[in-house]
Amino acid sequence: MNGKIRNEHIDKLFRAVLELRSAEECYMFFEDICTVSELNAMAQRLEVAQMLESGSTYSEISESTGASAATISRVNRCLHYGADGYAVILKRMAEKYGEK
Repeated sequence: MNGKIRNEHIDKLFRAVLELRSAEECYMFFEDICTVSELNAMAQRLEVAQMLESGSTYSEISESTGASAATISRVNRCLHYGADGYAVILKRMAEKYGEK
C-alpha cells in the first residue's frame, strides 16, 4: 500500500465506502461526496483500465471514452507499475459480471 495516501481520514473514507450495501446507496453517497466531474473521471479511468486490459489501442480508448492520451497513459502506468488495485477489481468484475 502506498504510504503517501494512507492516513486516518482516508482510512475513515474507505471504511465508509465498505459500509455501502447497494448500488443505490453508492449513488446516494457518491453524489453527496463527489462532484459529477469527479465521478465521471473515476468511471472513465475504470473503463480505460478495462479497455487496456482487453487489448484496445489508445485511439480506440480515446474515441470510446473521450479520455485524453495523458489519462490513458496514467491508467496504463498504474496497471503495470501501480498497487494492483485495478487488477483486483477488474478480475472480480470479470468473475462476477462477465466484464472483460
